Amino acid sequence: MKLGMIGCGAMGAGMVKNFLKSDYEVWTYDPDPMKQQQMKELGAIPVPVINIVAPMLDVIVLSLPLSNLIEDTLVGENGLLHDLKKGAFILDMSTTDVDSTKKLAQQAKDVGVHYFDCPVSNGPLGADAGTLTIMVGGEEEHYSAILPVLQAIGNEIRYIGSAGSGQVVKLCNNMMVAGIMVLLSETLLTGVKAGVDAKKIVEVMSIGSAQNKVLSVFGPNLVQDTHHNVNFLLSHMAKDVGLYQKLSKSSETPAFLSSIVEQLFEIAKLQGKGSLDTSAVGQVVELLGNHKITN
Repeated sequence: MKLGMIGCGAMGAGMVKNFLKSDYEVWTYDPDPMKQQQMKELGAIPVPVINIVAPMLDVIVLSLPLSNLIEDTLVGENGLLHDLKKGAFILDMSTTDVDSTKKLAQQAKDVGVHYFDCPVSNGPLGADAGTLTIMVGGEEEHYSAILPVLQAIGNEIRYIGSAGSGQVVKLCNNMMVAGIMVLLSETLLTGVKAGVDAKKIVEVMSIGSAQNKVLSVFGPNLVQDTHHNVNFLLSHMAKDVGLYQKLSKSSETPAFLSSIVEQLFEIAKLQGKGSLDTSAVGQVVELLGNHKITN
C-alpha cells in the first residue's frame, strides 16, 4: 500500500516512523520545512503538496489539530478529495467535530472514497512507540481493509460504529481526562493546605481506589510543578473539551460539571498556558486557592 501522511508533528512523525517500519511507502506533507526534512531522514518521501501524488495513493492519513484544517485539506479550494482514486481510503487520526466528520464521510462516499474517523489516545509517546489506542468510525464492510494500516501504529484498535462514532468516543474520553485533571488539582491543593505533602497524597491515591491513568500520566507534573513537560498540550485539551460541549448541547444532555471544566481550561488558555501540559490547568486552581500544590 502507498500512504500519504498530512501533518507530521508530534503525533504524525511517530506514525510515519511506524508506517515505514511496516514497509509501507510513505509520502508526507507538512507546512514546516524542518518537519519535512525529518520525514526524509526517516525514509519517507516529502512532497510540496500531497495533490501531486494523490492519484496513486491507496491511503491518506490526516493528523491535523483543527476541524477547519481537515475540511480545507479535503474539500477546500485545492482539496484533494477529488484527486484520490476511487476505492482509496482517508484515515483521519485527528480529534475533530462530529458533525463535520459525518459531512466529510458523506462527501467522500459520493466520489467513491472511504472515510474513517480514527482518533487516537496515548499521545506522542504512544505514536512513537506504535502503541496508540485507536477508535474507529466508518463503513464496517471496509474496516478489514484498513486494519493492517492501523495495526502498524496502534495496539488497541476498536471499531465503534458508523462515521463520527470514533470522534464521539474520543471526545467523551478526553472530557473525562480533563474533568479528573481538575478534580485532582483541587484535591491535592486541599490536602496541601490542610498540611499534608502532595507526594504523600498521590502515593496513597496510586495504591487506593482513586488510582487512575490521569494520576499516573499527569500527576507528576502537578506535584513537581513541571508543566513544561508536555504529555498533551493544554490548548489541544481545551479544544477537545469545547468540542465535547458542542456535542453535549446537540445531544441535549446535561453538562453541569463539564461546563465548569471548560471554563477553567479556557481561563488557563487566556492566561497563556496553551503551550504547556494539560496539567497546567492546576495553576488556575492554585491561583483561585491562593496556594501552590508544590512546596
